[in-house]
Formats: sequence, C-alpha cells, structure tokens
Amino acid sequence: MKHRMVGLAVLLVTVLPGVASAAADIAMHRDPGCGCCEKWAAQVHHQFGRKVQISDDANRAAFQRRIGVPAQFASCHTAIIDGMAFEGHVPIADMKRVLAQHPKGVRGLAVAGMPLGSPGMEVPGAKAQPFDVIAFGLAGQRVYARHGG
Repeated sequence: MKHRMVGLAVLLVTVLPGVASAAADIAMHRDPGCGCCEKWAAQVHHQFGRKVQISDDANRAAFQRRIGVPAQFASCHTAIIDGMAFEGHVPIADMKRVLAQHPKGVRGLAVAGMPLGSPGMEVPGAKAQPFDVIAFGLAGQRVYARHGG
C-alpha cells in the first residue's frame, strides 16, 4: 500500500505540472489602446482554447528588453505562452509548432511591424504582404517561417 501511495505521488508530481501549465492563461502586453492586438488575441484564444489576459503597457520597451526581444523586431504586442515570447502578429500555426518543438536556444518568435494580412491584420479585399517569422534567443536570430509573397 505504501508503495502505491509513493507511486501515485510521483505520478501526480510529474504529470500535473504539465497539465497545469498547458491550461495556464496567456499573458499579452500591448501598446495601450491598440485594436489589432485584440483581433490577434481573439484568434489565439480560439486556437489555444485559453484565456488571453491583455495588459496595456506604456513601458513595453523595457518589458521587451527584459525578456530578450530584439529591438529590430518590435511590434505592438508581446505575448508569453508557456514560457516562450511571441512578439507581434505571429501566426498561430508557427506558435504551436515552436511550442511543440522547443528548439534549443530559441526564446521566442517575432513578426516585425504590423504586416497586412498577418493574424489580426487581415483586411477584406486587400492583398496580404509577405513577412518573415524570426526565431530569437541564445541561438541567435534566424528565419523560422516565411508567409506570403
């Protein structure tokens, strides 16, 4: 009986943290009042099935520096999902792929600026702009995915 209790305790300690983190809310810091951020957050909420906590952050540049977002890839919002950073209008499929892979030395993904046609920046009847998704972190910076064009 004692061995079963120990086994159950080990199982709970190893399994439940993963379950708890998978269900954790998503934190998103945005430039105050930015409307396209809400559109992106709605898509993330729908695809991940998790609540997105939106915080207006007048000092996002300091937040971005603290979590390692390269300044040249700055956009209008930064989200933290399961410990990874997502800067700007990163497509959900790319986010899911990097979260599943957890490539060594990658802290997050970024889409610089606000490219037309990226998630949250869709405009009916307007042609999408091509854009790159950049992986960044201790391994440096590299193109993770290309969209459009």
